[in-house]
Amino acid sequence: MDHSGHGMNMDLPPFTLGRGLAFSADPFFLIGCVAALALYGYAVLRLRGRGDSWPVNRVVFFVLGVLTIALVMCTGFNDYGMVMFSVHMVQHMVISMVSPILLLLGAPVTLALRALPVAGRDRTGPRELLLKLLHSRYLRIITHPAFTIPLFIASLYALYFTPLFDFLMESKPGHIAMMVHFLAVGLVFFWPIMGVDPGPHRPGYVMRMLELFAGMPFHAFFGIALMMASQPMVKAYENPPASLGVDALSDQSVAGGIAWAFSEIPSVLVLIALVFQWYRSEQRSAKRSDRAADRDGDQELKAYNAYLASLQTRGQ
Repeated sequence: MDHSGHGMNMDLPPFTLGRGLAFSADPFFLIGCVAALALYGYAVLRLRGRGDSWPVNRVVFFVLGVLTIALVMCTGFNDYGMVMFSVHMVQHMVISMVSPILLLLGAPVTLALRALPVAGRDRTGPRELLLKLLHSRYLRIITHPAFTIPLFIASLYALYFTPLFDFLMESKPGHIAMMVHFLAVGLVFFWPIMGVDPGPHRPGYVMRMLELFAGMPFHAFFGIALMMASQPMVKAYENPPASLGVDALSDQSVAGGIAWAFSEIPSVLVLIALVFQWYRSEQRSAKRSDRAADRDGDQELKAYNAYLASLQTRGQ
């Protein structure tokens, strides 16, 4: 028996972690994950082949980011996510809030800019196109908080509380498009906040923290709304297969709890990353000031001392 044309067996046994982690690849995401790892690995080898270094921690972050996508899209989680709201919510939260953070800490855009060859005078190659995109008005718009925060919120409320979610769940391409959307929204939301790569919108660290916490309460409210609902709110999950042995309302409550928890955990991780980046930035600024002082004999300090001395002379 198929589930809404997906070609997936509805008579799944009750969910367990072992069954959720069993390999069951979605071809689109499997190919995408393998391609992402291959391209990133090739770029790192290209850098090292010409004697340039690339931080190991960035490689680890990027690989983990890709693996988290594979974890929820190329395993039994993807099968159970079609018929269990709670499992789907795990997929949504991981691919929109965990995977983007890890991918961004891997600095793939910076790596591409360093690894891609320069096309030459009056020529446009992949590197030049990437630079043009980074400086484009389009990217300035989609990474601005006036766009990213409402998009982040709408991806929850406008999707789950309207017929759009049920429409997308009716076909495999619709389900894939929804998951790609979740990933893209996570990337554009977190990139200006804690991404390592250069971007058109990069405010100060205090503003980044405010942007982070501006969207999180809406995430928590969404989870609480699901937990407190007295009836199933999403049609696609209102009649789970009997073989699963789950109650639709109870499963929805679990889904809400997962959404609420994920509004807290990634926020803490991003906040830690932001504080660390801020600390590193201050260290670099201090080193630059020290080098400048060494070069000019600390003229700035001498000028300041002379200014204080002139004030003292006037006071006498």
